Formats: sequence, C-alpha cells, structure tokens
Amino acid sequence: MTTQFVNTALKEWDTVCRALQTGKQMLLLRKGGIHEDEGRFEIEHRKFLFFPTFLHQNLTMLKPDARDGFVQLSAEPEKITLAGWGEVTDIVRVTSRAQVDALDAHHIWTAPLIDMRFNYKPHNPLYLLMVRAHALVGPVTIDNTPDYAGCKSWVPLTGGVDVGGSTPAINDFDARREQILQTIRSMPD
Repeated sequence: MTTQFVNTALKEWDTVCRALQTGKQMLLLRKGGIHEDEGRFEIEHRKFLFFPTFLHQNLTMLKPDARDGFVQLSAEPEKITLAGWGEVTDIVRVTSRAQVDALDAHHIWTAPLIDMRFNYKPHNPLYLLMVRAHALVGPVTIDNTPDYAGCKSWVPLTGGVDVGGSTPAINDFDARREQILQTIRSMPD
C-alpha cells in the first residue's frame, strides 16, 4: 500500500460528503471568484479531504432519499471525522438552470438549493466540479479547532492524512463523467 498524504480539506455539508464518499454523487457546485486568472476558474486544491459541516445543512434542500442520517446541530462538533477525500477532474461553467436540471439524477439537492446557488452573487458564474471521491481505509477523527471555524471553504490541516489504499466511491467514474459532460454539452446556453 502506497503512502500518500493530503493536508487540506474542503468544508461541505455532512450529507454531501457522505453522498460523495458512497458514490451517490460526484458533483459539487461553486461560484466563480474563488480564484480566477485570465477568466479561467480554478480551485485552490485539486486533491482534498472532505471536512463535514453540520451547522448550515438544510433538510429541505436535500432530496428525500438523501435525508437518512441527516444531523442538524446548533454548533459545529468538537471533533470531526474525516472519512474520504476527492480529486477534481473537471471544472465546467454552468450557463443555464436547464443544464443543472438535466443532471437531476446525478445529485442529492432539491430545486431550492440549485436556485440559491444560481442567485447567490448572480454576477459570479456558477461552476460544476466533478469529483473523483474515495473512502479512506479508516476514518480519522481530529479536533475541530478554532482555526477550522468560520465560513471558509478550505481548511489547512495541522497534520496530513494518509489517503493511500483508499477505495474509489464510483467504479465506473469515467463513464459517468462522460455522460454528465455529454448532457451539459447537449443543452443550449
């Protein structure tokens, strides 16, 4: 088994982290402005651990079949369990709501969440990130320190997590990736 350490995590709803780690979803939606050079959207880290958050999860923004295990907390927990990691394979600018609607079978979100993503900072474009997710050999529990708190996407961890030997969440990732890309390309702008 090869040792490979990742020391950055992406904060995301716990339900979305679980959907990625179990292969129910391979998509994330992000707004432009995170890091763009010459009009091209980039993320800070292509490989990252999934850092589950609980405070802002909203049950009504999840499809009914994604609600099992939903946990709503009034504060983030003192300990966080990291159970998976991902690698962004594609960044696709989404130009219409119809494009996201055509991908309904590929994510766990309801229409209100999609609307919220489109309407938040409407001058910034919306991007679809395709993520090749993996489950760690064993979950790693860390202290949720004040350094990790707040509304930020990226969390530099004080120690790296070995992702070697991880199990892919989706065995037919490349076929599903191509299907999603074809769907997006076939939709009018």
